[in-house]
Amino acid sequence: MPLSISRDRLSGLLASGAGKQVTVIGDAMLDVYLRGDVERISPEAPVPVVRVLERKYALGGAANVAQNVAALGARCRLIGAVGSDTGGATLRAMLERMAAGSDHLIDVDRRTTTKTRVIARAQQLVRVDEEEDADLDSAARTRLLDAACAAIETSDALILEDYNKGVLVPEVIEQTIALARAKGIPVVVDPKYRNFFRYRGATIFKPNRCELEAALGAAIDVDDPRALPETFARLGVDHLLLTLGGRGMALLSPDGRIRLVPAVAREVYDVVGAGDTVTAYLAAMLAAGATVSEAAVIANLAAGVEVGKLGAATVTPAELFTSYDALVERWQATEAPHE
Repeated sequence: MPLSISRDRLSGLLASGAGKQVTVIGDAMLDVYLRGDVERISPEAPVPVVRVLERKYALGGAANVAQNVAALGARCRLIGAVGSDTGGATLRAMLERMAAGSDHLIDVDRRTTTKTRVIARAQQLVRVDEEEDADLDSAARTRLLDAACAAIETSDALILEDYNKGVLVPEVIEQTIALARAKGIPVVVDPKYRNFFRYRGATIFKPNRCELEAALGAAIDVDDPRALPETFARLGVDHLLLTLGGRGMALLSPDGRIRLVPAVAREVYDVVGAGDTVTAYLAAMLAAGATVSEAAVIANLAAGVEVGKLGAATVTPAELFTSYDALVERWQATEAPHE
């Protein structure tokens, strides 16, 4: 298997990762799922009437990354901004229950980003977003930076999770990366378009292929290393990890080397939250001493477990070992000589 890793090495890295401290800075969000039945059309407008039978809450954005870090056994500090509203209180309570903690979130005078999905008969009918995505004001940025810098001082890895909701402004990005680099800890970035070229100094920069091509204004051929030097010069990062959908991921380095990490096939394939799982495992494994290649392999394996679940979900080390053993068994069966 490309970029293979032994079970002993996997075990050692996961055990080491469980003792590490990871700081996540970014846009924490609350996901709300309203599930119900549709039996009639509204007399007020040609729209279905949904009788809600279940309300479910889930952590989204940087909060989902944080819970993935906690699920793999590492300690996590989440730095973000939430409103003093019901959404913020719910998000804080959920973080406390999963042992990630909410002490480093700052309260701001704006609503907590909340995404509500209405689902009937396994179909999403509508999504309602409640949010304010302007950059945090100066006072809020100062409080957030104070919390971030204090957390990074005792951390083994830094994650910057950007959803363009106003937390990761240039000042926060540049100061936190500079501090992490000075401490010699890895920085994993999941970017969005607004500050795409502000993440110079990141260890792993993880956009999807469409995001990278849109930012560069040109198509990227991951099979042609001649396209890489200019890309790395513009971004100023150590490595690129591009998600390629069903093809898996491509790990690109400034020296022109391109390593493909094939996707893990699953009967159920729900990509919601898979990117957050990848980000969490990348940072924790780098903190544990993995090479960039090893971290990519383990993160890809974790993503393969996550997409086998419905909705945003976490992945535990035990689930990772189960998946690893199944893949090895399948690979050995295909490679065995036929009589």
